[in-house]
Amino acid sequence: MAIFSRDYGIDLGTTSVIISARGKGVILKEPSVVAMDKVSGKLLKIGMAAQRMLGRTPGNIVAILPIREGVISDYDMTQRMLREMLEKVSGKSLVRPRVLISVPSGITEVEERAVIDAGIQAGARKVYLMEAPLAAAIGAGIDISDPEGHIVVDIGGGTTDVAVLSLSGVVESDSIKIGGDAFNDAIIRYIRRKHSVLIGENTAEELKLSIGCVYPKPETATVDVKGRCLMTGLPRMVTISTTEMLEAFEEVSERILETIHHILEITPPELVADISRNGIVLTGGGSTLWGFDKLIESRTSIKTHIADDASMCVAFGLAKSLEKLDDMREGTINISRRKQMK
Repeated sequence: MAIFSRDYGIDLGTTSVIISARGKGVILKEPSVVAMDKVSGKLLKIGMAAQRMLGRTPGNIVAILPIREGVISDYDMTQRMLREMLEKVSGKSLVRPRVLISVPSGITEVEERAVIDAGIQAGARKVYLMEAPLAAAIGAGIDISDPEGHIVVDIGGGTTDVAVLSLSGVVESDSIKIGGDAFNDAIIRYIRRKHSVLIGENTAEELKLSIGCVYPKPETATVDVKGRCLMTGLPRMVTISTTEMLEAFEEVSERILETIHHILEITPPELVADISRNGIVLTGGGSTLWGFDKLIESRTSIKTHIADDASMCVAFGLAKSLEKLDDMREGTINISRRKQMK
């Protein structure tokens, strides 16, 4: 009797790792965090359990974020994290699974090879790669098989991918190392500069989710934030408003707008005409920041909407693409190299 391995899709994100299985959809979602003992090198916790340790660990325990700006920053920790997660979803299988991993569209060949090697070391039999904006478009329900232009802006935790898609492929794309984490950093810098108070990443994330906005809100809201006063070193509370959030995010959101403008400028006119009719689709967790669709629409004059369940679009797209895994090419997919070959 033949034994078939299960195929998995892995959205290897800066903020979280989402695993989907062929025929089952999303089966695991965990933060991209690993906790290890520095003395013994032993892996202690992964995912949510490790995330709770961020900023709270004793000297011998360190919480590591092995994925930075959409690519692997700590190879060893990434493959150990993936191994733990794959074993969690597949158990001890006799046949190793095939995996389809999403990567930023601007990834280099060296970074691609690191992802593939990490997948193999984590227990995969074969590793296939797919550009994140392509997977996001499929997950958002866009029919990209027709000769019709579509544009997807995928704002993840560490990167923003902007891609024009047609005939099931990427026509033009750009990837910048700016995403949800950059907005958190912007909050920390702003409060430090404006109020002389230092806050942590978790506090910045909570502030972003509660009153963060990139477009003026109809009504101003405020939140009290606790941090450490840089003047006295003692705890201090400050009140932050949506207007201040708008100011803090201005530089980061402007970079994303510049990337969208750049892609529209280099896209063939026929596809731009399609895009003006079909609109811009926002995916990724960062796109849910209040007012992103309104900001982009006001600056491009192209109707813009946020996909349903935006943060899961890449994972959904990978899950659907697993059905066509037999038709995909194993190994690297470097976009810049392909463009040079044309």
